[in-house]
Amino acid sequence: MSGIADKFDKAYESLSVEELADAPVAALQGVSDGDAEHLKAAFGITTVGQLGTNKYFLWAQAVATLAK
Repeated sequence: MSGIADKFDKAYESLSVEELADAPVAALQGVSDGDAEHLKAAFGITTVGQLGTNKYFLWAQAVATLAK
């Protein structure tokens, strides 16, 4: 899992990928508790897994990839 764990706060770096998916979005480095509250209010996102599978984020990622 090299390369993924270091994208999380220290407290989460030793968790399995399944546990990381269930972690709160604020566990990601650079995502504050305030950012997490905004994601929850706007999209109902509370976990990393939900963030990674949110249809709006996936659509935006697809557009960005195609635009390259």
